[in-house]
Amino acid sequence: MLITKQLSTRGIANIMETNVLIVEDHELTRFGLKTAFESYDFVKTIYEAESAERAIEIVKESPVDLIIMDLGLPGMNGIEATQKIKEFNKDIKIVILTSHNDEQEVLNTLKAGANAYCSKEINPKRLVQVIQSVLDGAAWFDPAISHIVLQAATKSQTVIPKPDRDYGLTSREAQILKLITEGYSNNEIANELFVSINTTKAHVASILQKLEVDDRLQAALKALKERLV
Repeated sequence: MLITKQLSTRGIANIMETNVLIVEDHELTRFGLKTAFESYDFVKTIYEAESAERAIEIVKESPVDLIIMDLGLPGMNGIEATQKIKEFNKDIKIVILTSHNDEQEVLNTLKAGANAYCSKEINPKRLVQVIQSVLDGAAWFDPAISHIVLQAATKSQTVIPKPDRDYGLTSREAQILKLITEGYSNNEIANELFVSINTTKAHVASILQKLEVDDRLQAALKALKERLV
């Protein structure tokens, strides 16, 4: 099932140094996250923002690779901020860390381009695993809300059946697409299929092009909607 697979620590050594931005209006929470991340070697620089507006300024001024984003921010909320940041730089990874699990918020966050959606109750070490997996190319949503994502992905299928379409995927690409829908990162796919990481990335790029989508999450959702896997 999409994004509910248990994360492993395989491939962690391959994660390059990462500049992290913490967007959180509660100072104590920001401090706790910063303190937790400072102990990990893969974190290079940690930026902090108490609002979405300040976060956007930092993204435009500094080399941010990954953002930990709260939803309930003063002024512009985390969903709007995610959308604006993705429009500015779609390569920045955004991990939502929130206490909210409203269905519409979850779906709006997905549409905005978030790469992961985590509850604030998540264990700090597990959060780091999620971050490392996202940096490696995977998408992850908290198991508590993953059913919302899956229902949204399959809803149109139950209402208006989609016509069969041949996207020209090879057998290997179909195999990799199935692993993507199960939450595997590039490194995990490479290990699972006993191929190089470069070969895996080439296959993933080909899959995205053939499915006419921009990222792995869109590919996974399209695969589920159209029953490609």
